[in-house]
Amino acid sequence: MEAPRFDTKIAVLLRDDLRPWQALNVCAFLSGALAAARPDLVGEPYADANGTPYLAMFGQPVLVFAGGKEVLTAAHARAVARELPIAVFTSDLFGTGNDRDNRAAVRAVPRDQLDLVGLAVHAGRNVVDKVLKGARMHP
Repeated sequence: MEAPRFDTKIAVLLRDDLRPWQALNVCAFLSGALAAARPDLVGEPYADANGTPYLAMFGQPVLVFAGGKEVLTAAHARAVARELPIAVFTSDLFGTGNDRDNRAAVRAVPRDQLDLVGLAVHAGRNVVDKVLKGARMHP
């Protein structure tokens, strides 16, 4: 049976100078944002052969990309220009410990001055490809 080809793409773009724990943390937060905003992207719950239930996950792959600060800044600008719903993670969020402080840290900085370390987007495949121009698959 051939795997389905999706018309849309879920993508997370991470800055390429993050430490491993930071990259994983940012990816988790950004993926959670997409799941919260787009519950229709989440599949059905899982169960093993014994009937043990497990939580549902995205129903399509999450592709993780990497790029330098300039790539992130450009991708952010393209996503905003296309009015795509995006999730962002800034370097300031590594110093906060809760959602309220995270939102305040982002709110305190003008859009063109955000120190982006990651963003997530879901849209048509071609649109996401254009937004992420210059990024490469995360190693």
